Amino acid sequence: MNRKQRKMLIRICIAVVLLIAAIVIEKTGLVRRDGTFGFAFYLVFYVLIYLEIGYDILRKAFRGVINGRPFDECFLMAFATIGAFALALYEKSGDYTEAIAVMLFYQIGELFQSYAVGKSRRNISELMDIRPDYANIEKDGELLQVDPEEVEIGTVIVVQPGEKVPIDGVVVEGRSTLNTAALTGESVPRDADVDDEIISGCINMTGVLKIRTTKAFGESTVSKILELVENASSRKSKSEEFIAKFARIYTPVVVYSALALAILPPLARTVFSADGGAMWSTWIYRALTFLVISCPCALVVSIPLSFFAGIGGASREGILIKGSNYLETLSQSKTIVFDKTGTLTLGVFEVTGVHHATIPEEQLIEYAALVECSSSHPISKSLQKAYGKDLDRSRVSEMEELSGLGVMGTVDGRKVAAGNIKLMQRLGIDAGDCHSVGTIVHVAMDGEYCGHIVISDVNKSTSKQAIEGLKAAGIEKTVMLTGDAEKVASKVAGELGIDEYHSELLPADKVQKVEQLLSQKRSENDKLVFVGDGINDAPVLTRADIGIAMGALGSDAAIEAADVVLMDDDPLKIAKAIKISKKCIGIVYQNIIFALAVKFGCLVLGALGVTNMWAAIFADVGVMVLAVLNSIRALRA
Repeated sequence: MNRKQRKMLIRICIAVVLLIAAIVIEKTGLVRRDGTFGFAFYLVFYVLIYLEIGYDILRKAFRGVINGRPFDECFLMAFATIGAFALALYEKSGDYTEAIAVMLFYQIGELFQSYAVGKSRRNISELMDIRPDYANIEKDGELLQVDPEEVEIGTVIVVQPGEKVPIDGVVVEGRSTLNTAALTGESVPRDADVDDEIISGCINMTGVLKIRTTKAFGESTVSKILELVENASSRKSKSEEFIAKFARIYTPVVVYSALALAILPPLARTVFSADGGAMWSTWIYRALTFLVISCPCALVVSIPLSFFAGIGGASREGILIKGSNYLETLSQSKTIVFDKTGTLTLGVFEVTGVHHATIPEEQLIEYAALVECSSSHPISKSLQKAYGKDLDRSRVSEMEELSGLGVMGTVDGRKVAAGNIKLMQRLGIDAGDCHSVGTIVHVAMDGEYCGHIVISDVNKSTSKQAIEGLKAAGIEKTVMLTGDAEKVASKVAGELGIDEYHSELLPADKVQKVEQLLSQKRSENDKLVFVGDGINDAPVLTRADIGIAMGALGSDAAIEAADVVLMDDDPLKIAKAIKISKKCIGIVYQNIIFALAVKFGCLVLGALGVTNMWAAIFADVGVMVLAVLNSIRALRA
């Protein structure tokens, strides 16, 4: 409980004690109500209690009127409770407890709401407690703690056991185990060795690491993630926008309705009946009760809180959702489109064969590895791994990467091309056919075909289970898009149980396929989700209704292009994200239906005089508390 909440709790306790004291004094006859002194004593006593518990509400209501925005819950509370005081004075009943009780229970509800929102924020803050306070720089044999924002790219920082990695970089010395739970939601530690890339936000568990920074602090993973979470609440869902518009229209309508309720029935009775004057106090009381009931607090508070809690619950599982609008859209997803490599498969390619070689196999792999040495594609890494020796990059010049085809360059003065069958066809080279399932890298030198290398990928262990989980979560269609050969795509789709696949696609072809799938949607509420690595698939991630980047820890492109970022590469998280979104939206609809049903029911009863001010308190504060309690369930994924 923060300072503001503690202060409010103290005010509530003081008001309760004073209210009990006033009732005890009155019941025991210590001060009698009859007479000028007794009347003035109780009036002043109850007014002081009222001001003690409600002065901030009165101040906010006054400011709202001054600023031209009078119709909010503070205005309704102030108007209704002051009216109840005035009514008690008019009737000379001395019953001021209703006005105080309304304000007291309203403040209790506000305290509960503040605590619930604070609890949601703390859950996210604790989960995302990855912001480093300092970075260690070694100088003259001593470690100096400096602000991470002051560390320049290329600086060697030291991370000791128990400390957070402050900035993204590469390990230059040391070996350790990292705890990535705050980033991925997974408790399994990750080993770090020399030349391994390290992302900020991890906790170093065992050995001392020296890391050469590759990014500025503001561009590091930790900063990007924190910025993403902090800005999530600014992207409103349709439900939240509806509630905001509803409140702007609803509040003035009920104020004018209450005014009409207070004036028109007794006025009509006065005109048409001789005893009409006695009806004014009754109808004014009903109008004040109507105002108390009408406060839309339950909707205005619980709906944003539900989305906030849903985003927090997802974050705890290592699923970062950029805004409540994406959470709502995700719940309507019916079609999931996957990129294959790195999404459904490990993306760890291995050379499994060399066929039709016209030169020694080792030389074929060497030339293919050299011409691919500047490429970031996983195939390049697998070729370098298969070669098993250090590559002399000075042997390579005029390297050109052809998107969706392969690479070309000059190695030792010879023109080398390495890529798929389309590249060979483009160069007019007759390539040998291959019946093996895998990625085929055809190699040609000086326009002559030299053979091809078979590289195979491996399905992730959870991919098949993930597809089953998606279908159980209500996904009607799963599609896989890949640039690989038809045989490879068919094999992977068959093993995983994917409904539809499209192979041998260039990046532009993937966008066209997604456009085609979007055009086939049966209704606007059937949303299409694309899942990719967030680097090569940025255009498709952007075009889909929802883009999910997975296995892209530390990728700026993923965080920028995707609407949802999975902080590890487990496809099971996709089904979990959809289930979380559906649970959250279900809670939102429950709150809307419950709050409106109780509100309108009590409004009718209040207008007819069936309910009194105490029932109004339940309709306002009670419904808000129940709705807030229901909203907090979204935190538990």
